[in-house]
Amino acid sequence: MEDEMTYSKSGVETDQEEALMKSLLQNVSATFSFREGLVGSPVLGLGHFANVLDLGGGKGLAISTDGVGTKMLVAEMMGKYDTVGIDCVAMNVNDILCLGAEPIALVAYIAAEKLDADVLGEIGKGLAEGARQARISICGGETAQLKEIIKGKQEGKGLDLAGAAVGLVDLRNIISGDAIEEGDVVIGLASSGIHSNGLTLARTVFFDKLGLSPDEHVAELGRSIGLELLEPTRIYVPQILEMLRRDVRVKAASHITGGGLLNLARVQAPVGFTLGSLPEPQPIFRLIQKHGNVPAEEMYRVFNMGIGFCVVCPEADVDNAMEIAQKHATPARCLGYAVHDPERKITLPEIGLVSRGKKFIRS
Repeated sequence: MEDEMTYSKSGVETDQEEALMKSLLQNVSATFSFREGLVGSPVLGLGHFANVLDLGGGKGLAISTDGVGTKMLVAEMMGKYDTVGIDCVAMNVNDILCLGAEPIALVAYIAAEKLDADVLGEIGKGLAEGARQARISICGGETAQLKEIIKGKQEGKGLDLAGAAVGLVDLRNIISGDAIEEGDVVIGLASSGIHSNGLTLARTVFFDKLGLSPDEHVAELGRSIGLELLEPTRIYVPQILEMLRRDVRVKAASHITGGGLLNLARVQAPVGFTLGSLPEPQPIFRLIQKHGNVPAEEMYRVFNMGIGFCVVCPEADVDNAMEIAQKHATPARCLGYAVHDPERKITLPEIGLVSRGKKFIRS
């Protein structure tokens, strides 16, 4: 039997991540005391999609940071940089939304092996488009030339793109998942494709194993594999903010990034989720699974599998939430419901998977 491909085998070690991060997180969490009793003290612990700083007067500043990852290597291979800025915005503002905050601004950081004016201009186009979609400003940033550190596929072409975003939230309205009750419904908003997670595994399958060139047309996709992998991450700001403003009782919100649907377990209530109505993933995921011989449990841990964002709300609010998603041309569906479970397991009965810690296993 052909060897199964996993994220770890492609070079991304996730199994030891918690142990590797322990010392870093201990030191970082110790800094919370530096602002104790002062403006800007953190409201939440570590481990959420973002955090909130107490500004006083019941107001909070949500803050998050993330990057585009190895999607930048696909951009380099294609010589196409005009969409990765959208990904940078999306990865940050979608995390801010998970706390019920309204994103307002982002700063970007570009580290390059060698700065190129044309490439920077194309990245700027994407950042501006992402900002338009998210209704935020990009109010600053930084560039750095790090030729000894940043390396790409081609000499002089290495790039990294990351950002940090802030948003506003009433401290009384922070969404943490603590109010979820058994029977609350999970609504999944469709992704646009692979988004910005799992690109190392995808590249290993398509470019290393299959030997495809990035501009090679793939019939199942209707376009080149490079363009498919560069499809920008969907931004969910208008949809989620409208749900919050139109009295959809959003009890939890999850950005489905690395970890896939396991991100739903980042709630404070002692609940798990049974998701018995999953969508058919976009063809890109089936191609990765088929040609990489990737197990289903690995696919659903690494990729979004067609669902880019989830909200949890009472059944009485589902129709209103679905109407808002439809208004914003975002396919959505009821995936399942919350169940009482202190272990916070995610169960996918159609796939035959259940979570154990930060993995899916066969049920």
